[in-house]
Amino acid sequence: MKKFLVYLFLFLALPASAQMLLSPTDAMLKNYGNKSKISEEVVALTPSLVQKIQESSSVKVEAKNIQLFKATQDGKTIGYGILLNRKIRSKNGVVLYLISKDATLKAIEVIAFNEPLEYIPSKTWMAQFENVKADTSLTLTKNIANITGATLSAKSFVDGSRIALAFYDEILKGK
Repeated sequence: MKKFLVYLFLFLALPASAQMLLSPTDAMLKNYGNKSKISEEVVALTPSLVQKIQESSSVKVEAKNIQLFKATQDGKTIGYGILLNRKIRSKNGVVLYLISKDATLKAIEVIAFNEPLEYIPSKTWMAQFENVKADTSLTLTKNIANITGATLSAKSFVDGSRIALAFYDEILKGK
């Protein structure tokens, strides 16, 4: 009974602090079409895989698991969504990085944001991540503009995109 109450408390307390803006499934359907079939799985990262992703992305990987979404139409994979939960300043933000089958970062979607909402990048700024080839080295202030007053948000989104593209290269490329 005590265990049940602990789980109930965690279940009720966690969603209250989160500011969910869009579900990952809705974001996938929005970007890959309503006729897409969306599936999801959790990929456990081995220490060697974490090391490869960190080397490829030049970003520290904190997660031990990554939630992966796959969009299919007529039995063929058309794209993926890689959901990353990363610290922005003192709280976390959850972003879905959408990568098409041809290794292109199609878009990014903010799923949840626990920092003040004014630190969410604008749609104009996030458009810089649309149709970016996987071999592009995304770097804040070089090919991705910084955001005045929200530098940590910008850095988190750029670093997350580099992790997502490295994850794609290591796990999904060629599947």
